[in-house]
Amino acid sequence: MAANDVVKLIGLWPSPFVMRPRIALNLKSVAHENFEEIIGNKSDILLKSNPVYKKVPVLLHRNRSICESLIIVEYIDETWTSGPSILPSDPYDRAIARFWGYYVDDKIFPSLSKIAKSWGRDEDALEQAKTAMELMEKAFKDCSKGKDFFNGNQIGYLDIAFGSNVGWIRTLETMHGFTLINDEKTPGLAGWAERFWAHEAVKDVNPSVEKLIEFSHEVFTKPPPSTS
Repeated sequence: MAANDVVKLIGLWPSPFVMRPRIALNLKSVAHENFEEIIGNKSDILLKSNPVYKKVPVLLHRNRSICESLIIVEYIDETWTSGPSILPSDPYDRAIARFWGYYVDDKIFPSLSKIAKSWGRDEDALEQAKTAMELMEKAFKDCSKGKDFFNGNQIGYLDIAFGSNVGWIRTLETMHGFTLINDEKTPGLAGWAERFWAHEAVKDVNPSVEKLIEFSHEVFTKPPPSTS
């Protein structure tokens, strides 16, 4: 492999956004190197590769930088065409997958972030997250058409976009005693999450709940006890 064909991914292990290109590269069986950032100390290679947003993930390929997680996923899908397709082949299905991918980033991730930073005390964020799960349950039924994944028989764009948050969802559920995905209210998502978590392209890059709990204790400041 020529030097400029080496694929590198700049990332940070707890980030659901970094998980996305890692899963996509695994799906396409693309050999790559992971460059791990240090929390709170952005590297020169990150600042040079993504001077606009200065954040992970960044894919380096052929001496060029590709930024933003879902844009990287699409780039991987279009560049390595020999592996399974990540985006649906039908234009309408692609549009719907992108719509819900945007919804995940616009509504679900911010709610999860607020819950994490408030140590489960942001009740508005929790209600928003629960509502979002109900909508994703319906989206799963519509997109999967009775099959195992949003993308049908194999994981695809929306599975990656939403599934990259499963680890954090399970972590917050474990830490704070609520449920967002369960057999009672979101049975479709509950089964999907188990299948996604166990997928060969996912299981080795998905941080464990234990590691994410440890990370939460290190990074998020626990608020003082509330007083009546």
